Amino acid sequence: MKNLTLENITRACHGTYHGDSSKLGEEVSGVVIDSRKVKPGYLFVAIDGERVNAHKFIPDTIQAGAICVVSHEDLGETDYPYILVESTGQALLDIAKLYRDSFDIKVVGITGSVGKTSTKEMIASVLAQKYKVHKTLGNFNNEWGLPITIFDMPEDTEVAVLEMGVNHFGEMRRLSSVASPDICVITNIGVAHLEFFKTREGILQEKSQMIQDMKDKGTIILNGDDDLLAEVGPVKGVTPVFFGQGENNQFRADNIQPLGLRGTACTITLKDGSSFDCVVPVPGIHMVSNAVAGAAVGYALGLTVDEIKAGIEGLPSIPGRNNIIKTDRLIILDDCYNANPISMKASIDVLNMAIGRKVAILGNMGELGTNEKELHKEVGTYAAENHIDLVCGIGDLAKDLIEGVTEVNSSTEGIWFATKEDFFHSMKEILKDGDNILVKASHGMNFPEIVSALETL
Repeated sequence: MKNLTLENITRACHGTYHGDSSKLGEEVSGVVIDSRKVKPGYLFVAIDGERVNAHKFIPDTIQAGAICVVSHEDLGETDYPYILVESTGQALLDIAKLYRDSFDIKVVGITGSVGKTSTKEMIASVLAQKYKVHKTLGNFNNEWGLPITIFDMPEDTEVAVLEMGVNHFGEMRRLSSVASPDICVITNIGVAHLEFFKTREGILQEKSQMIQDMKDKGTIILNGDDDLLAEVGPVKGVTPVFFGQGENNQFRADNIQPLGLRGTACTITLKDGSSFDCVVPVPGIHMVSNAVAGAAVGYALGLTVDEIKAGIEGLPSIPGRNNIIKTDRLIILDDCYNANPISMKASIDVLNMAIGRKVAILGNMGELGTNEKELHKEVGTYAAENHIDLVCGIGDLAKDLIEGVTEVNSSTEGIWFATKEDFFHSMKEILKDGDNILVKASHGMNFPEIVSALETL
């Protein structure tokens, strides 16, 4: 890994090197925080996590061939080199910054309350039509995940698309100072993590920190359909450009025609007035905004109209995120990666596009603060008002969701289950051949188990 010599690493993380000084000029071949992933020549950073203190695995990593370890515990005299630091968590970020800065590439930073990952995938799909793209994998968007994403970046990368997720004040600065984005994209300012941020304005304040860490002469791309983002003015001398469906956006979509679970047709207009027709292959009107964001980033990095169109229409599906699964009996809308009130309602809108009986299997939404009961109830009300045929609520908070269903005078049936196991016992009786089924809950509910069960029903 270029520039990652033990000497440079020690300097970057303000550490103290212990060991054979003749090794200081050696480059590490990889950086990991999972001891099971250590290979010969790797650097192991021992993170003291909530459940496990990785320092106890240091001997195993040396046996596996680690060239050096980073520790915030004084290991005393050892027969292997180590770097002593004040915090291994901060050291991980510092080393990632060192590696990121060794690349002469464009970095697209993405944040927002909802839709970060789907927007990231869309942007990466568009940019891949012209560039060698590296992107955040899975949910590696936090203070441990972002560095790992950077360390995995191949040396021939031309553009990195990095997702950044935060749920406490101060976290964005630690992430964005490492990423140093050239292009900043904010998808929206919703109500996710209100337990910690208290207000949407607080969320805007935290997520906007990414722009403060943007490189000089960068590009700011914001969702102009979001009331708070639409009011953002110039930052660091850079005037934002806006995307969305509203007429005031420089990048916008119109002529929107839902095609059921096959996606959405639309016309996308670019900043220079050029336009093109395309089909966004993932269902949901909100995916149209993601496509326009992808078009805006592609435009900023010099892609042609044909390249942008090809990237949008070639978007691959992702398990857990609006992924359509067809079985002999059912059509499953697998959107179970995570959930909050905005994304729940958006997924219900997608389900409503289906032809035939519509079933929503919904679970708890986490980190909603003191209004969690009301917000769950609001989602249930929304499902009933949109005439979903059957809503199955699973989990303690989902009981309030079902209460919201039953209070609406509609044809929607609501059934509550305390656990997934209770649902499994009943699903053969309540589901019918040809059902269109949405599966969605917060990540901790582990709803992929439900998707797997439905696939074999």
